[in-house]
Amino acid sequence: MNTQVPESFPLSHDDAGAPRMHATTILMVRKGGRVVIGGDGQVSLGQTIVKGNARKVRRLAKGAVIGGFAGATADAFTLFERLEGKLEQYPGQLTRACVELTKDWRTDRYLRRLEAMMLVADRDVSLLLSGAGDVLEPEGGVMAIGSGGNYALAAARALEEQDLDAEAIVRRAMRIAAEICVYTNGSLVIESLDTP
Repeated sequence: MNTQVPESFPLSHDDAGAPRMHATTILMVRKGGRVVIGGDGQVSLGQTIVKGNARKVRRLAKGAVIGGFAGATADAFTLFERLEGKLEQYPGQLTRACVELTKDWRTDRYLRRLEAMMLVADRDVSLLLSGAGDVLEPEGGVMAIGSGGNYALAAARALEEQDLDAEAIVRRAMRIAAEICVYTNGSLVIESLDTP
């Protein structure tokens, strides 16, 4: 009998059988001269909400880059620190810094075990980063990750057609995701940048 939990299921267990912390919805929208990343604050351990106001969206590179993460918190903090280092090495080159980070993430024995995904953006580009080596630009300026990511993505794409700015789309789509996904709440952190 196969007892493995499918990767798409938001709750998994580590090698010792203990439940890992999971949750989160992170949404990025680029529209009308702004890029906005919003994330909820819920952290769950198994069927228990451990924290409701975690900060999973932050500014990097002295405010020139915004990013959000989904996955294990300690792993995401490690990746944010590594990305900061790459941004210092390649100032003003977000794509290059992200490619270099994902190369390390995929090949380094320690980093390879990190379980997180990231959305990052600067004035010019928006990207999704993963440990599988992905550095992807969103189609149509909208991308989401995390347990409620598909709900937020669908809502944001539907709202894009309306006369709403990027932040309003993020707020409404995140509210919809929180109403559907039990691993997502309405405690939002939103960061934004003006774009050319």
